[in-house]
Amino acid sequence: MTGEAAFDETGVKRELAGFAAALVAGVALAFSTYQLVIAAFAPLSSLPTRSIHVGFLLALSFLIYPISKRSNRRRIAATDALLAATGFVLGLYHLVFEGALIQRAGDPTLADLVVGTIFVVLLFEAARRVVGYALPLICALFLAYGMFGQYLPTVISHRPYGFDQIVSQLYLGVEGIFGIPTLVSATYIFLFILFGSFLEHAGMINLFNSIALGFVGHARGGPAKVAVISSGMMGTISGSGVANVLTVGQFTIPLMKRFGYRAVFAGAVEATSSMGGQIMPPVMGAVAFIMAETLNVPYVTIVKAAVVPAILYYATAFWMVHLEAGRTGLVGLPKEECPDPWKAMQRRWYLMLPLAVLVFMLFDGFTPMFAGIVGLALTAILILGAGIAAGFGSMMFRIPFWIALGLVTAAFFRFGIWPIILAISALVAVNLVIRGGTKTLAIMRRSLVDGARQAIPVGIACAIVGVIIGVLTLTGAASSFAEFVLHVGAKSLFLSLLLTMIVCLILGMGIPTIPNYIITSAIAAPALLKLGVPLIVSHMFVFYFGIMADLTPPVALAAFAAASIAKAPPMQIGWKATHIAIAGFVIPYMAIYDPALMLQPEHIGGSLSLVAVAYVIFKTVIAIGLWGGAAVGYLRGPLNWTERVAAFGAAALLVAAVPWTDQAGFVASALFIGWHVWRTRGRAGAPAPARGDATGAR
Repeated sequence: MTGEAAFDETGVKRELAGFAAALVAGVALAFSTYQLVIAAFAPLSSLPTRSIHVGFLLALSFLIYPISKRSNRRRIAATDALLAATGFVLGLYHLVFEGALIQRAGDPTLADLVVGTIFVVLLFEAARRVVGYALPLICALFLAYGMFGQYLPTVISHRPYGFDQIVSQLYLGVEGIFGIPTLVSATYIFLFILFGSFLEHAGMINLFNSIALGFVGHARGGPAKVAVISSGMMGTISGSGVANVLTVGQFTIPLMKRFGYRAVFAGAVEATSSMGGQIMPPVMGAVAFIMAETLNVPYVTIVKAAVVPAILYYATAFWMVHLEAGRTGLVGLPKEECPDPWKAMQRRWYLMLPLAVLVFMLFDGFTPMFAGIVGLALTAILILGAGIAAGFGSMMFRIPFWIALGLVTAAFFRFGIWPIILAISALVAVNLVIRGGTKTLAIMRRSLVDGARQAIPVGIACAIVGVIIGVLTLTGAASSFAEFVLHVGAKSLFLSLLLTMIVCLILGMGIPTIPNYIITSAIAAPALLKLGVPLIVSHMFVFYFGIMADLTPPVALAAFAAASIAKAPPMQIGWKATHIAIAGFVIPYMAIYDPALMLQPEHIGGSLSLVAVAYVIFKTVIAIGLWGGAAVGYLRGPLNWTERVAAFGAAALLVAAVPWTDQAGFVASALFIGWHVWRTRGRAGAPAPARGDATGAR
């Protein structure tokens, strides 16, 4: 993947060739195969499934990520190979000694403690290499608190715990490293990462780009709008914001620069658009699966809660790009350079089938695991079928292929996984013997390898954050911050929300979205529930601002990823991305005051009214529109500072769901919009004097 060597959401990667590259690919293939077997047959009990998953993650981490930036990236050091082997072997400990560990639960042997200690140390080192220093340091502070917290002041101290209790909590049970985040990583998350990898290699990105270019490429600010729409569509199959930047951004950022956008603005648009992929259904980020498991609700419940905020997030980005283009006079692509979106869909419509089937199954009551297997299998069949079509002509689109596919799908629902396995095996065999079929098999192999590699940062973060969960569970320390939030909230719910948002943004400066969500939701969400905020809404509030934290400097992961392609300073991209996303900050606040925005019925006695949903969406759209105008300084025409303050005030009145503020906000909004339309009559669309924010030299 171009640009990945320059920056990754993880650490510095090795650039291997020859035997070393084959070794890494072999381990990655074994990892993907193991996960597919687990998903299809569930042959192991829960704890060994999780521990082997983390063992594979440790092995790949030490093989792919060197000890430092100064290390030789052309070869695998002998010590790293030893660490990789050790991590994987220790990951088998729960499988080999499963019965004995159950019998002596609560009374670990010396071997248990030694293995557990080494495993935790290896995990910390792997996390340092993969996600940087911030997250391991935070986890180390929590670990130190669990071991020495009895010596702290009474307000935050706890009773003493022995070393054996700490190790048992972190390694031998399911309340530490192998807790819910690792369970979700070892089941749902890996499967959906693999699903996205298969669709990406099948050509879905090209289809998304063609659709976006065809529909909005020629409009005002077209190249930037293409970035928003392409990234939004990519978000439906990939829950990683940085991965979206490094895939879609390879096309959209150079396109924007070619048509006059500054490198900083181009990178910021792509970073902002890509990060929304984590809340874009149906394949949301890893946090969504962790949230569903934590709240013990179906995954589709999380999807329903996220769908309106996700659409509004992208509407915000699209609106801000439109205003920036109007303010600086940027035009779109020539119409003749834009592809026909309908022809693009006509040629490759079949790539939409796995996504459509996935959505149908999720909303029809199937589990995410089952739906993911079906979607992944269907994608594999389509890729293999395309390979056969390339060898024999247009067989891909002939009736026999689709009849056979329908029969295989029906047999899957009737007889389970075996018809799918037989069908894929048959297609693989045909591809082996036809002309060009080996290219198709190479695509399958790359999909499996890339899926395993993409799972490393997510899985490592899920595992090491278990240290924090284990210490919080053991000591009960989460209650202290919750009590503080409750104390503040007794005076003002808004201040409690503001405090929670600040915590999310600060944590997000150093750690990825997953541990950010887990830490903040464990501490703040219960307190917000006691203040009357529905539980799923409070968790989505934390999730949303955890995503925003990836845009805010000084450690804006999405901005760093975009900087590697845009060739611009990452800090400037981060600040500009925050500016583009600023109007979206109102969305979670409005959902707190009116849960209908997240399709939650709690605010109206257990039923959800379409009128209530339409009302809050209408109000939110107006607030976003005015807030965006205030931030950019442009609507139909330029806004002076007095008008920007007035627009901001009118939008702020619409945030709180208090009757008189709604009425005042609608009146103020109507007066402001009427005034602005009257003042700019006859010159709508005229750009403001250029200030060099979007155009100009690189």
